[in-house]
Amino acid sequence: MAACSLAGRNTDSTMFFLTRPTKHRSWICCFLLAVFLTSPPVSAKLDSLREVTDGTWEEILTGEWMIEFYAPWCPACQQLQTVWKEFADWGEDMGVNIAKVDVTEQPGLSGRFIITSLPTIYHCKDGVFRKYQGARTKDDFLSFVDEQKWKAVEPISSWFGPSSVLMNSMSALFKLSMFIRRCHNYMTEQLGIPVWGSYIIFGLATLFSGLALGLLLVFIADFAFPSRRFSSSDYYQKKQTMEQARLIQRQEDEHEADGEEDDDEDDDEEDEDEVWRRRRRGSPEGRPEPKAKGFSDEALRKRVVGNREEEDEDEDN
Repeated sequence: MAACSLAGRNTDSTMFFLTRPTKHRSWICCFLLAVFLTSPPVSAKLDSLREVTDGTWEEILTGEWMIEFYAPWCPACQQLQTVWKEFADWGEDMGVNIAKVDVTEQPGLSGRFIITSLPTIYHCKDGVFRKYQGARTKDDFLSFVDEQKWKAVEPISSWFGPSSVLMNSMSALFKLSMFIRRCHNYMTEQLGIPVWGSYIIFGLATLFSGLALGLLLVFIADFAFPSRRFSSSDYYQKKQTMEQARLIQRQEDEHEADGEEDDDEDDDEEDEDEVWRRRRRGSPEGRPEPKAKGFSDEALRKRVVGNREEEDEDEDN
């Protein structure tokens, strides 16, 4: 009897649950369905390979990073992608951020890091960059980070670091070149402009931009370093005074030159007179003139005496 009564009691409770209103059961089913849909799968794993762009590259200046620069069209880069993803799965365990950069989409980073070959791998530790030169296998990547082999690699100079002024300029230059290339492709492919027409447009744009930049620099120089004629009210008066002083100095120099010429002429005249006197007395050395043929000694003596008397008369006069 007891067993029967227990069975009858269980049957009554079951019948009560089945006969409850369906409204409560619908709410329970909706709640369980929402929990099932919002909960992530147990086997799912977040992607540990990060993408670095021109806007987020400063994140690599803190912490430890391994960064691959690649291009989708590069065969060597395509072969490395599988190994690099496997290496990225170990990044969280080692405390290293694994990232990649598509140089075709991020030309600024290509210029900032001076990427000349693909693929290129960099190791960064708290803003200090080193270029990886080892083998490109997962085990080599793991040992390079885990055993700190990067300490044996010479770091890049601060002058060529990605955050330096020089590399910022290189980044801007690469961005400009990519912008010009896109404009060229747009004009030739979308607008139907011939290639030579595109070159002419860019040439004229370069010419006018250079002229505008030159005028801007001239205006800035005039504003920063104004001319003296505008900075002083008596500029013209000072200028005239200086010109008058130069003119007076020039006239004095000319007078001195004329006086020296007169002195030279006087000296020349005195020299000529002295030579003439010597010739009248005899030879230039003061010796008597040689005897002329056909004259006797008496005639020569009278001639010399006459010359001396004439010289004495000239001196008296």
